[in-house]
Amino acid sequence: MVRVRPPKKLMADINVVPYIDVMLVLLVVFMITAPMMTQGIHVDLPQANSDPIAEEEPVVVTLKKDGSYYINVGEEQETATTKAALQENIRRILKNAPETLFLVEGDEQVPYGRIVMLMGFLQEAGVEKLGLVTEPVGEGN
Repeated sequence: MVRVRPPKKLMADINVVPYIDVMLVLLVVFMITAPMMTQGIHVDLPQANSDPIAEEEPVVVTLKKDGSYYINVGEEQETATTKAALQENIRRILKNAPETLFLVEGDEQVPYGRIVMLMGFLQEAGVEKLGLVTEPVGEGN
């Protein structure tokens, strides 16, 4: 006599434990690396009491104490730029969005005259909305 076995049932469950382990490892990696991913140029800002800006995404032009210029546009934000390249970037931005707010971020050690010259340069390039970046009093490094 031949025994006929009933066909085996397919298993319809998926073991998700390995996926949870991978997710937790990725979470830890991103939690550790996220603070290191901040972008920007470090300058010691002067302190002043002022209201925060409620506008959308301003363009920040930075002047470091060694005299180098930086602009927070594009992929090379941490690369110093020349005045000609800075002017070209400003004109391109203003062509696409004429109401863009530009902020000047100058190191505390930079002479005031250099900041004023930069602001004049920005106005000559066509910038109409211009401001200065400061730190609130008591939050210095």
